[in-house]
Amino acid sequence: MEASKLQQNNNNNNSSSSSSSSSSKNEHMSKTLKKTLIIINCFLLAIGDTGGPLLSRLYFQYGGHRQWLSSCLETAGWPIIFIPLIISYYYRRKTDSFAKLYFITPRIFVACVVLGLLTGLDDFLYAYGLAFIPVSTSALLISTQLAFTAFFAYIIVKQKFTPFSINAVALLTVGAVILGLHGSKDRPANVTKGKYFMGFFLTLGAAALYGFVLPMIELTYLKAKQAITYTLVMEMQLVMGFFATVFCTVGMLINGDFQAIPKEASAYGLGPVRYYTVLVWQSIFWQFFFLGAVGVIFCVHTLLAGIIIAVFIPVIEVFGVIFFHENFSSEKGVALVLSLWGLASYSYGEYREAKEKEAARRAKDIEAQTI
Repeated sequence: MEASKLQQNNNNNNSSSSSSSSSSKNEHMSKTLKKTLIIINCFLLAIGDTGGPLLSRLYFQYGGHRQWLSSCLETAGWPIIFIPLIISYYYRRKTDSFAKLYFITPRIFVACVVLGLLTGLDDFLYAYGLAFIPVSTSALLISTQLAFTAFFAYIIVKQKFTPFSINAVALLTVGAVILGLHGSKDRPANVTKGKYFMGFFLTLGAAALYGFVLPMIELTYLKAKQAITYTLVMEMQLVMGFFATVFCTVGMLINGDFQAIPKEASAYGLGPVRYYTVLVWQSIFWQFFFLGAVGVIFCVHTLLAGIIIAVFIPVIEVFGVIFFHENFSSEKGVALVLSLWGLASYSYGEYREAKEKEAARRAKDIEAQTI
């Protein structure tokens, strides 16, 4: 799920683009270091966006049945975020011996706790849905998150609809309807029609919930009363990841997942060793996605992150057909085209808006200098 989640976060963080440039200055990144980080983050985003959903589906494909476990793994790699945070602190200390250890405030921390718990619920909805539908179908359904994000952003942060965003919402909605009307054609083996549609609507529910969460994250940025830097966003992601994992861990305890893991591993279709390997790499790849998305947003632009994620939707589709032998129907092909069209429309609209804001800012600066 997270593989699409942060795509919308990318689109909602345009208000933070000016903070990103100040962030790089504050943290004194050299041009060489910045280029290196861009390459690394693009690579992490690409493999995380592709590998996370595929490994999640691989778990269910060969005998995994614990939805709470799978949802927990989506954010269980949160300690990996300590690595870039430590590196960031090291570079700050090189130029300022009194550099702050962290930037997150109690106000932002509390907001991130609530957002983290909602993210945990969203992870569960996504994992439960993916247990009953193909990963190719899931990827297309999750792309509708853009429509929900646009709707809730309009309500929560008063983000206006544009012709581009309206076009994107319409295209993504039509794509989801096409999949729903012809869903019985791509049911996985041993999945009833009822379970398939339950997975279908739970995945849509996951897209809707995170479409609500992301404008709330933007609202947190707006109410933060401090500069939104790369380091602060990583700290926020760490807190949200931790409490999302706590939420899912409680679900695992109630559901008895910890006791069931050894038994499930012994009966896993690929063997016990590969069972644990799938679990470990699933959590790592999801966290790769988070780190890559945050890095691309603050080192380059939100648009690049959105483009990378959109480009890899067809890659997930192809891998689903190759590795899981999923049926790629004509309806799914039409939905894919509509999804990519909608994402392209929205991304272009965001690009136009960013260029207009930049032109207005430059005109204002020139006017101020002439006075």
